[in-house]
Amino acid sequence: MAHRKRVSMSSTRSASPLVLSSSPNPEAEEWVRTWEKVEARELIDSPVVSVAAETSVEEACELLLSKDVTCVAVNRPVGGSPHDPPFLGLFDFPDVNAFLTLAATRYRWGPHEFRERPLIEEIIIAAKAGRVPVRLISNLSEKNPLEVLPHDATIISLLTIFSKGTHRVLVRSAPPSTDYLGVVSDRSLLEWFTTNTHKTPTLSYFLSKPLSSLALPSLYLYSAVVAAKASDTVLDAMRLMSDFGVSSVAVMEEEGGGLLSAVSVTDVGKV
Repeated sequence: MAHRKRVSMSSTRSASPLVLSSSPNPEAEEWVRTWEKVEARELIDSPVVSVAAETSVEEACELLLSKDVTCVAVNRPVGGSPHDPPFLGLFDFPDVNAFLTLAATRYRWGPHEFRERPLIEEIIIAAKAGRVPVRLISNLSEKNPLEVLPHDATIISLLTIFSKGTHRVLVRSAPPSTDYLGVVSDRSLLEWFTTNTHKTPTLSYFLSKPLSSLALPSLYLYSAVVAAKASDTVLDAMRLMSDFGVSSVAVMEEEGGGLLSAVSVTDVGKV
């Protein structure tokens, strides 16, 4: 943890998800016209489940499991400005993994590193006291920012946010309501494309091409896969996911290097 390294493909992506260098402009314009007619709220795949800021990490993790959701929203503490947004941030399984990895490797942190990251020191002090509030762990993984869209946002807005590496978006209700309709995940968007590609034949043709033929700025076919050996510990896998900023790692055979399976942050959270 002392020399934590974040490797995120999102930092190399184009600013706009609609810059498709392998596609002629007329075709891309056709896709955009189709996507502008689909509202983001049509892709909502889970409700917004919230927790109080002082809820313990353990209780918040139990809520993730009992509600079968991928994240919970952390409420802003009582007493703030009425103009403040209702949520501080989100809490999910990557945050659980980052917290557990920190707990297991805190002895590696020196005084100067605590000074550089005061939040980490606050988390450790809370842990020693016996209760870590979830507000301290919200987006500890640095992969779980809070993104909110208005009720009339379209798929174009989803693409813009997801292309930066975000995994989910909260969608507001129509004003004057201050409620939220639900959460749209990147998986929901991918499922929509899979189901509706036939409505845009040129996009269907584009998606049928081999990955190696696409000049996409974030695609590196020859970059190393983050992997652990079968004999490695769970903590080893957790460290890899935390250090490289990934949600899962491949598990390889000791002899021959064959792929056995994968371990994800969700697996760690459930254990």
